[in-house]
Amino acid sequence: MTSPSSQRLKPKSFADLVAQLRNFPKPQSEDSVLLRALVQLLVVVGIIATDVASEGNMIWFGWPISILAVPLTLLGGVWSWQNRQKANVGAKFFIAIGMLGMLLLFFRNLYANLNDTRLVLAELLIQLQILHSFDLPRRKDLGYSMVIGLILLGVAGTVSQTLTFAPWLILFLAIALPVLVLDYRSRLGLAGLETILWPQRSSARKGRADLLRNSPLSPKRLGAILGITLVLGLGLFSIMPRFPGYQLSTLPVSLPADAPENERFSPTNLSLVNPGYENPGSEGNENADGATFGNSPGTGAGTGEGSSPSEGQGELDKTQYYGFNSKINQNLRGEMEKVLVMRVRSQAPGFWRVMSFDRYTGQGWEVTNADDLQLTERSRWAGRFFLTPFIPNPVEKKKIIQSYTAVLSLPNIVPAMQYPTELYFPTAEIGQDPEGNLRSPLGLLEGLTYTVVSKVPYRNRTELAAAGTDYPPFVTEKYLDVPPEIKAEVRAVAEEILSQANSPITSPYEKALYLAQGLKQRFPQAQEIPFFANDEDLVEAFLFKYKGGYADHYATVLTIMLRSIGIPARFATGFDQGDFNPFTGYYLVHNTDAHAVTEAYFPGQGWFAFNPLPGYEVVPPSFEDGGAFGVLRSFWRWVAGWVPSPILGFFEGLWFTTLKILGYVVSRLWGFVSSGLVGAITGTIAVAVASMGGWFVIKQIRNWFQRRRFARLPMMEQLYQQMLLLLQNKGHQKQRTQTPWEFLRTIQPQYRPETLEILTELTEAYVNWRYGEQPANTDYLRQQLKRLRRSFYRGQS
Repeated sequence: MTSPSSQRLKPKSFADLVAQLRNFPKPQSEDSVLLRALVQLLVVVGIIATDVASEGNMIWFGWPISILAVPLTLLGGVWSWQNRQKANVGAKFFIAIGMLGMLLLFFRNLYANLNDTRLVLAELLIQLQILHSFDLPRRKDLGYSMVIGLILLGVAGTVSQTLTFAPWLILFLAIALPVLVLDYRSRLGLAGLETILWPQRSSARKGRADLLRNSPLSPKRLGAILGITLVLGLGLFSIMPRFPGYQLSTLPVSLPADAPENERFSPTNLSLVNPGYENPGSEGNENADGATFGNSPGTGAGTGEGSSPSEGQGELDKTQYYGFNSKINQNLRGEMEKVLVMRVRSQAPGFWRVMSFDRYTGQGWEVTNADDLQLTERSRWAGRFFLTPFIPNPVEKKKIIQSYTAVLSLPNIVPAMQYPTELYFPTAEIGQDPEGNLRSPLGLLEGLTYTVVSKVPYRNRTELAAAGTDYPPFVTEKYLDVPPEIKAEVRAVAEEILSQANSPITSPYEKALYLAQGLKQRFPQAQEIPFFANDEDLVEAFLFKYKGGYADHYATVLTIMLRSIGIPARFATGFDQGDFNPFTGYYLVHNTDAHAVTEAYFPGQGWFAFNPLPGYEVVPPSFEDGGAFGVLRSFWRWVAGWVPSPILGFFEGLWFTTLKILGYVVSRLWGFVSSGLVGAITGTIAVAVASMGGWFVIKQIRNWFQRRRFARLPMMEQLYQQMLLLLQNKGHQKQRTQTPWEFLRTIQPQYRPETLEILTELTEAYVNWRYGEQPANTDYLRQQLKRLRRSFYRGQS
């Protein structure tokens, strides 16, 4: 049988339900205008930071999301303030309906963006915040808005690729500090600071400056806290180790809003087209292979107004690197203008490889059967392409994840570290030519983002040196070809360089290393040379006529030189790692970072690159150059670039001298301890004495710092901190998240009424002084603290 009271709780109609809802006790509203205003500003900063970090990828009705979201959330905050004392049942009903609609919209957007859900989540949070801003009566509701603002800032931090996010982060911190102060005061039940900042009586206004100077919102205090936070944050960021799993855990993929979706290969866009080459034709653009292309964004042909001819003498295009094409011409002269083309985030530094070429033309290279593509379709649900790596299975490999964002439109190429196995790319198909080079049906459009998972082999010098010369037929057929008219004389130069070694070199790998280094030493600097004649060979002219050449000529010469002595080799192009930005974690890759290397094949090991270009390491950068403190090392290199050479040399010399002395001392001590029984006993006693002495010294230092810290505090703060120290020694430590009253309530059952009375007096006086600007009777409280200390010492707690 139900009771009469429960029967009254059951509504008989919708009007009865609304009436019961209106009769519910109204929650205690938050009346601090300053807290509400700062919370709204905090959310606004989070919204704008996310919009800026997304670089225009968050659009509402054709407008950037912040243009509409910021006014709406501010409007909601004003409406919520004006109606904070009302039940607002109707508003809550419409807000609930709106949240359900936003949830359905979120699932739709989530389905359309399975590869990268960060911006989808941010858009949902912004929508929920707009609805939530119309219902903010309590401090707890404002807390939800603070959390949303913090999450939005976190999303912006993961999406941002430039330092434009940094000012918004600093602004967020500057606003968050007073918000936390006001929120803490509200939790303590203290009045808002409006009575201090804007007093009504003239007598009170006279003392406002002094009160504000000593208040928690003092600009001097907040500025000092903000400065300390920034310094500590940057310091910790610079020394924090970056482990591979921590560097990159998302697999972002995105396509510019104006790009065609799910583009597929067709008979008219199978070829690779570099817009830096001349592409004659009015209706379309013709590449070196004769395929015709229109000027649509999907072809990668650009405007077709490049300045580089595919054959013969000509000038380099100013922005597009000539080496990304199915056929390249190395009889070009000039320099490119430095332009940022990509941002790369990777678990390890590397050579962002683009293409390799098998056939030498005398003045350049080409890919045999470049349009014979192996097409792979992307699964809609998997969201990725599974690629076939051209690498022997027994080789030990390391999984490296890289994320690329195009800043400048590039040909329909797909840069990646060596041996990609998985590709997250926003097209329906991807192609691989006979060399394994990745080809997209789209040009690498500005704003396009994709992710690659590569399995990069370890460069085990011992195993590579023992690889032998048992090459498979498909390698010898394609990668040992040398023009007969130059083969003998090129081989003679290679053998001459090898003969200068201290001992005979028999391993193909060691020969490749030695020849790459020997080429650097024989021709130590790239130089300008005249155009080649039509019948003139590049390698022959480099070695015998001009004694040098342009940068990419070195890789051509090394490739042909290796082939001449029976080592399979090919010409490969790509981007050097670029300039690492330690603050964003991205490598900034420019068009001038593009250059060529030589790749040699070793049986059972696969292809490995060698860089003969002066000024570069013989072995291109790889994951072996990274490590737990790779960011700190890169940060030091970045700083060292700005430091004068004498100062840099002094610090480096001091560092190495210190390490040398420390290593000498440690080795001598270890030698004595491990010399016998006497050394072991002496070492054990020394360690025990040092441990006890260290513990005593640390304790004295801690007590001294504690006394010094207490001496600098105001008297009321000293008394309260001493009380907390006494309670900590009793096993009751106050947590940072606890207010003074919350802490007192947790320990209340543990103490006698007399002791609890003293604790209550000290806590109440501290709260009124710290947050209410009320003076305290410190003489009386000091006597009470002495009573408390005596009772603890006597065990009368």
